[in-house]
Amino acid sequence: MKTLICNAQLVNEGTIRTQDLLIDNGRISQIASQITAPAGAQVIDAQGKHLLPGMIDDQVHFREPGFPNKGTIASESRAAVAGGITSFMEMPNVNPQTTNLQALEDKYTRASQSSLANFAFYLGATNDNLEEIKRLDPNQACGVKIFMGASTGNMLVDNSATLDGIFANSPVVIATHCEDSPTIAANEAAMREKYGDAIPMELHGEIRSREACLKSSQLATELAIRHKARLHVLHLTTADELYLFEPAKQLAQLKGANITAEVCVHHLSFNDSDYARLGSQIKCNPAIKTLADQQALIDAVNRDIIDIIATDHAPHTWEEKQADSYFKAPSGLPLVQHALLGLLDLHAKGHFSLEKIVQKTSHAVAERFELKDRGYLREGYLADLVLVDLNKPFEATLENTRYHCGWSPFTGHKFAASISGTWVNGKQLFDGSRFIDNTLGQRLTFNRT
Repeated sequence: MKTLICNAQLVNEGTIRTQDLLIDNGRISQIASQITAPAGAQVIDAQGKHLLPGMIDDQVHFREPGFPNKGTIASESRAAVAGGITSFMEMPNVNPQTTNLQALEDKYTRASQSSLANFAFYLGATNDNLEEIKRLDPNQACGVKIFMGASTGNMLVDNSATLDGIFANSPVVIATHCEDSPTIAANEAAMREKYGDAIPMELHGEIRSREACLKSSQLATELAIRHKARLHVLHLTTADELYLFEPAKQLAQLKGANITAEVCVHHLSFNDSDYARLGSQIKCNPAIKTLADQQALIDAVNRDIIDIIATDHAPHTWEEKQADSYFKAPSGLPLVQHALLGLLDLHAKGHFSLEKIVQKTSHAVAERFELKDRGYLREGYLADLVLVDLNKPFEATLENTRYHCGWSPFTGHKFAASISGTWVNGKQLFDGSRFIDNTLGQRLTFNRT
């Protein structure tokens, strides 16, 4: 079936234009100022609304396999599509961990049977799986994930020889979580001595401190330059780290490395003053930090020091998050349904242009991970689209929250804009209030050799 979306404001490649867009056989077949509807085509009048390429989220934790009480690929991809995210890249800290090629392919099989959004998965690094990383086909994973900071099980990679080996040999982009574990451990010990187990939640950013982030990010960029590696540093949180990426990009290009950086929506939306209201709901690693850091991150997006905006969607049950002490409450929060809306709030406040949001959530992700035929509104590309209404507010409630965990730090918040529809591979799955199609998404493919 063909679909004509007419009179939309298309946001794409640095421009906003009133145009029509025709979908045929899952792809964008024509973009023009005026298109005559083919016989039998569905026609959607998008007058007054903006059509964007669907958000591509390069960092999610959908909790499958191993933690169905927190979320599944089915439940969280559904929430993502309701939020305008049409493709995701999922992390390896599940159970069993995605640290070998068999576990990696198992996740692709699971997603092919349950995911509404398009999907790819990271292979996780450990101190002892370098040979598995070397065997990875470049088209088999979106990247290799290294936890260069505290993590679950054996996924903390702190062996210097192993790190050198991964940076020298990874056949794909290396994505790093950068926090220095010894620094964090020392901060925890100092806080325990002062507060016992009753550490105030607002001190989370002092425990998972800026010094811990900077030390680890410095190491990652040094390794990338040394080995001429492709490095993507995930979820920056501090103003202190930003200098690494502006000069490092120029230096890295001279030396053959390729370094990019990411920020997450919650680090753009919240700061440490929000702990008093939200407490453990916004406890995450790396931690939400100060207003000055939040403002510096927003500025770094606009100055293109930060390349990509993602979510780091990481659901836990409400009961887990309400634990009676700082150390018992797990880190992570659900975000995929409300991430794009949160960015449109920042647009309404004058922080980001729509063109910048699209660049950081779609175009740059497609380029960084070398995705095939996605991330742009271009003729011939797969029709992954989101239609947004900047003039229709949306209030997040428990009733309309679609995460399996059933809660959101945005509950009770009225967003300035709303999602009017989401298309995945040319199929409209969501109409702004309900799902109208349950066609499953596709495995992401890459332009790699």
